[in-house]
Amino acid sequence: MALAIDLSGRVAIVTGGARGVGRGIAKRLLEAGAQGVGLFRTEFMFLNRKDLPGEEEQFEAYREVAKAMQRRPVVLRTLDLGADKALNGSGNGTHTMPNPAMGLRAIRFCLAEPQMFLTQLRAILRASHYGNVRILLPMLAHAHEIDQTLALIGQAKAQLDERGQPYDKDIMIGGMIEIPAAALALPIFMRRLNFLSIGTNDLIQYTLAIDRTDDSVAHLYDPLHPAVLTLVAGTIQTATRGGVPVAVCGEMAGDLQLTRLLLGLGLRNFSMHPSQLLPIKERILRTNLAEVQTLAQRVLRASDPAKTRELLAKLNA
Repeated sequence: MALAIDLSGRVAIVTGGARGVGRGIAKRLLEAGAQGVGLFRTEFMFLNRKDLPGEEEQFEAYREVAKAMQRRPVVLRTLDLGADKALNGSGNGTHTMPNPAMGLRAIRFCLAEPQMFLTQLRAILRASHYGNVRILLPMLAHAHEIDQTLALIGQAKAQLDERGQPYDKDIMIGGMIEIPAAALALPIFMRRLNFLSIGTNDLIQYTLAIDRTDDSVAHLYDPLHPAVLTLVAGTIQTATRGGVPVAVCGEMAGDLQLTRLLLGLGLRNFSMHPSQLLPIKERILRTNLAEVQTLAQRVLRASDPAKTRELLAKLNA
C-alpha cells in the first residue's frame, strides 16, 4: 500500500501489494483510511493453472477492484513472470534458464509474447472505464521496451475502438525502477512515462548481485548499502525535480525503521503490504520533515556501516 505526504504535512494513503482485492477487502482498506491500490500483482491470476486466463476473466477481475475502490487510484502491474514465478502448461515461461532473475521475465517476457500481452492490455484498458486505473510496467531497462509497450497499448486501444468498447483514453502509464541501469538513466524513462515506482527488492538484488532467496548469501542483502541508498535517493530527487510522481514499493517501503529515512530523502509515496499501513501512518504523523531531511543527508554521506546505523537510530529516536 502506499502512503503519501505533501509538504504541508497532510497525509494521503494508497494501498497496494494486492494479489486480489474483492469488495470485502476493499471495504476494510477504505475503512482504514486507504485511498487506492498502489500495486496490484496481476501475475497471480496466471499461476498454478494449466491454461492462460482469457480477456474476459482478466477484465472481470480488474473491473471488480476498480469499482470497489470508488474512483481511487488502482495501479495494475502488468505480468511480472519469470524468475521465481513461472507459468504452468503451454510451455510459456517454463523453459529452464541458467539465471532466471536475469533472463526472460517481466516486460521482456510480455514483449516476447505479444498476443498474450495484448490480451492483458485490452482487459486492463476495458477496466479503466470503471475506475481510476493505471498501468505499471515491471523490470524496465531500455527505452525501446517502453516504446514497444506503448505501441502495443496503442494497438490494444485500436482493437477496442473497432469493437466499440469504452476505456480511459488518457490512462496513465508508469514504470518500475528496479534495475540499476534504469535508475542511472532515469531521464530516458521520465520522458516516456507518467509516473515511476522504485522496486527496492529487485533493485537491491541487482545492485549487490545477491539472491535474497539463497540462504548462503541472504545475509549480504542490505538496503542500507551506500550504493543502494545512492540509487534510491537519486531516483527520488531526479523524478521530483522533473515533476514525475515517484513511489517506493517492496520491503524498504514497509520497513518501519526506514520510513523517516525515506521521508528525509524526499519520498512522499510508499507502497507496502496493507497490514503495514497503520504503523507506517503513525510514524509519518509523528515525523518532523525538516529534522529528518538533515539526518537523512548525513546517512546518505556515511560510508561506515556502523555510522549509518547510528544515524538511523537517531532518526528513529
